[in-house]
Amino acid sequence: MFSASRYERPRRGRAQAAGSTPPRSAAPPVPRTDGPPAPAPAFAAEPPPERGWRRWVWLATFGLVKLGPSATQRQEAEDVAVIRTALHGNYKVGVLGKGGVGKTSVAATVGSLFAELRRQDHVVAIDADTAFGRLSSRIDPASTASFWELTADKNLRSFGDVVGRLGRNSAGLYVLGGEPASGPRRVLDSAIYREAALRLDRHFTISVIDCGSTMDAPVTQEVLRDLDALIVVSSPWADGASAAARTMEWLADQGLTTLLQNTIVVLNDSDGHADKRTRSLLAREFIDHGQPVVEVPFDPHLRPGGVIDVRREMAPATRRKFLQATAIVARYFAARPDRTRERRPRGEGR
Repeated sequence: MFSASRYERPRRGRAQAAGSTPPRSAAPPVPRTDGPPAPAPAFAAEPPPERGWRRWVWLATFGLVKLGPSATQRQEAEDVAVIRTALHGNYKVGVLGKGGVGKTSVAATVGSLFAELRRQDHVVAIDADTAFGRLSSRIDPASTASFWELTADKNLRSFGDVVGRLGRNSAGLYVLGGEPASGPRRVLDSAIYREAALRLDRHFTISVIDCGSTMDAPVTQEVLRDLDALIVVSSPWADGASAAARTMEWLADQGLTTLLQNTIVVLNDSDGHADKRTRSLLAREFIDHGQPVVEVPFDPHLRPGGVIDVRREMAPATRRKFLQATAIVARYFAARPDRTRERRPRGEGR
């Protein structure tokens, strides 16, 4: 289907596509907890069933018969609980993918879900795509904030000072834009990215970085050496999956084995024309290399290029898949040893 024979990663057992029940050895590390275990998710306050035979029974009995949560509801509650796991310090996840696979949509959605479900923390999305990235347009189109405004003002000390240079959406996700769409071009470089990241690290628990499509670009290299997790986005077609496999191969060649262990593949059907059989075969290719895979269905809400609303406009099936992906990333975060973030010297932290 595609050549992925060269890249290898330490295997934690055979992974499975998200949505199925993986063997315990293949799941991402279980988050640590402080103090007594958290109680199991409560379903008593769940609203009436919205669809299916459970809703029919509820209506037919005038609400007297209350069936338990479905497997889908239980999985969603589990994912939400994992996303809300207590974290100490700050954490970064990068999003990589070739142009046209929906990389920016994935970054905006994962960031929005973290922000929505972790109200006690601050979450920021960062546009590190040097080819006129469009992350701001998916989060807060009115924002004119960019790296240059954030790094130019040396008096930004408090959280309020910093967020005055950022955009924000209804889920509570902040965004730092990249190159402006109009006006003189200002090319992002490693030094400016590093300075901006240091400032944001003081105030934000989670950063979601939308990377460029060129892996060996200096800015992308700077991003990769300071990540705790990585999302590789692929189309559900052989050419897209081949590009994703090359990304894995490149990470292995660079010695980024720890990051490769904390990488998830998102097969994103961005146009609605995916062939189910092809998609399943591609997922199996990555699964056989030990990578968790989440298959995101086509959602017209993500296609036009406007603001992504994960609460009111995203299809329930799409949201569930993104919850699964976000929960996997949260597990990777929680498995990291507790430490305050220190910038890693080049060649270390791999």
